[in-house]
Amino acid sequence: MANEKQADESMETPLHFRCPISMEIMKDPVIISTGVTYERKSIEKWFFKYNKKTCPATMQTIHNFDLTPNLTLKSLILSWHHQQSHHSQPSSPPAVSIKHHELVSLLTTIESTPFMVTSLKKLRAVIGFNDEVKDDFVQSGGVEVLTRIIVQILLVDTSDFTAFRACEEALAVLHQLSFSDEASIELLSKPECINSMAIMLQRGSAEARLHTVSIFRTMAKVEYNWTWVVEDQGIDLFKSLLELLSDEINTKASSSALDVLIEILNASKKNRLKAIEAGAVCVLIELLPDANRSKCEKILVLIKLLCECAEGRLALAEHRLGIAAVTKKILRVSDTATKYSVKIFWLICTSHPTNNVLKEMLVSGSVKKLLALLHMDGRSSTKDKALKMIKLHGNSWRRYPCFPCELKDYLRLLNDSS
Repeated sequence: MANEKQADESMETPLHFRCPISMEIMKDPVIISTGVTYERKSIEKWFFKYNKKTCPATMQTIHNFDLTPNLTLKSLILSWHHQQSHHSQPSSPPAVSIKHHELVSLLTTIESTPFMVTSLKKLRAVIGFNDEVKDDFVQSGGVEVLTRIIVQILLVDTSDFTAFRACEEALAVLHQLSFSDEASIELLSKPECINSMAIMLQRGSAEARLHTVSIFRTMAKVEYNWTWVVEDQGIDLFKSLLELLSDEINTKASSSALDVLIEILNASKKNRLKAIEAGAVCVLIELLPDANRSKCEKILVLIKLLCECAEGRLALAEHRLGIAAVTKKILRVSDTATKYSVKIFWLICTSHPTNNVLKEMLVSGSVKKLLALLHMDGRSSTKDKALKMIKLHGNSWRRYPCFPCELKDYLRLLNDSS
């Protein structure tokens, strides 16, 4: 019940109360030079931590980084919170203000009206409250209308702000749908529509990028073929996804980007090579230390996929934190994290690793943790890989002065038993 109440409140929250970056209700709203309001902490991170010089909502270049408190909006938000807290009964969604013939009329005229953005905002507000309206929207050809609006950015000049805003609003409407029907998925899967969404992923506002990557995540669940998309977009697609993945503010976008990357990299080796070229290994390694359990496990899955390529193994070995970052996740996060960490080292150890890599594994504690796995009860593929790695490179590790004496004795026993 608590989750349902929270979902209802989320739907009733006025959109302008939410920060365009984090999509959370603002506590300390501030206005920047473009006239757009953001949560202070979010926009300060955008400007001063990530060194961005654009407005996240409009992508306009910023020269004046002054932040002006939006006291009027803050007062409205506080008043709204006060009203919410004094409701004795959970408020129900407002009655749907559109009937079937009105919806059809709106869809018929929306592409030709000079007020397309305003019409899309109305559509977005209306269908967000009622599943019946959503179903009616889909059955009335709404998805097809939205895809035609989205692909318009391929046909106009990239500086056409109105076309971009219309595309962003169309994506916002699509984001509210479930895409349970094959016809909608087929429409979204058309090359021109995917290309348009890929452009929005690279150049759109923070909200538009969130909506786009969420739609991509939905498509990934139905086993969409990403191969041609990667071939068409190249490393730019991966750079956009990796940027979203690194976003510490918008966790929803980061989570969706992670799931999309897993699906894309699972598809083919060519996709993995493109991701490596885009710097995926470096980004993932630097995100790994502070990742929570779920994110950590998925990041390790991605690193494992990339290490199936020689280029990925090289990138991991050359990163100053690569070996150490993976080592720390063994026996500390979860069985799943341990399993994928060991798989990563297995791929490295069975691919003619250099002496420097073997030394780094010893110094960072990888070897010690592999030996610790052998003392665990039961048998598993993870334990078997650890044993094989120790037998494979044990003699090399024993030569280093930092190799513990008790581990030398253990290795001697292993060699005698074999």
